[in-house]
Amino acid sequence: MHMIPNLLADSYIEYIKVQKRYSSRTQVLYRDVLLRFWMYIYGVGDEEELDRRVEDEIRKGDFSVGNILSSQNIRGYVAGCMDGGMGARSVNLHLSALSGYCKWLVAKGVLKENPARNVPRPKEERRLPQFYRKDALAEYCNADFPDDYREMRNRLVVLLIYATGMRRQEVADLRLGMVDMHRKVFKIRGKGDKEREIPIIPVLYEKILVYLQKRTEEFAFDTKDAFFLTDKGAPLYLKFVNDVVKKELAGLEGFEGKVSPHVLRHSFATHLLNGGAELDSIKEVLGHSSLAATQVYTHNSFEQLKKIYVTAHPRAKKGG
Repeated sequence: MHMIPNLLADSYIEYIKVQKRYSSRTQVLYRDVLLRFWMYIYGVGDEEELDRRVEDEIRKGDFSVGNILSSQNIRGYVAGCMDGGMGARSVNLHLSALSGYCKWLVAKGVLKENPARNVPRPKEERRLPQFYRKDALAEYCNADFPDDYREMRNRLVVLLIYATGMRRQEVADLRLGMVDMHRKVFKIRGKGDKEREIPIIPVLYEKILVYLQKRTEEFAFDTKDAFFLTDKGAPLYLKFVNDVVKKELAGLEGFEGKVSPHVLRHSFATHLLNGGAELDSIKEVLGHSSLAATQVYTHNSFEQLKKIYVTAHPRAKKGG
């Protein structure tokens, strides 16, 4: 986006980057939503044509941000997204991006009110977080720790996520200076640039010591401070973390369905809750901004309780 975004959208992206401290991934997503919306409004398929159309309207004096960013146009965009097969969750994400943009324009005096606020959001199907069985993860975690650096790194990535609940971005961004081996804590900077500390449990601490020694041997002349390094000595990236988890767990018994770092994080939270951890404590370790985001795991615990009830209670059994 060039013409209008240079005046408005680029400034908005800079705002959510500096003031709101949104992640780079969210910045890219929001920029893409704004581009798609403007292209929908003008019925064009590329940025160059969009620029030409907007420049032409400005030259004629016909251009008006208020006319374009109307509730009716946003409703039409939402309907187009859903007709194109976009799910309710993604549509609501697009609406959030547009609403945030409009709210910012109101604060700038460009719009009188936020038109996205009056657009109804499609209802999302409530899905319980998927998680892996405790016994399957125990079997994986208890296996012998490899001697080869690459195998050791891959194993530790999985163990780290399951033992701490870190997001994949946090694993990729982990630096040596963020690991306090004396106090046995990770110092993590997560979403919204929020800082938190996560305890390093003893079994993980031992493996980290072995890994760091191996890392030093493997990359003796490395000056990077990334905790995990690729085979070529570069810091990890998101796809690399995804690929490592899939390579390590896909095909193993007990890891059916989706295999991803996020499901490992769900498993961490669910097993903590089932083990008696308080919801507030889990919220802090996960780095959630509100308790509502953490409460979804209570549904998993309730489903587990129902299974135990049906299996164990004499009056719940067939014929009881």
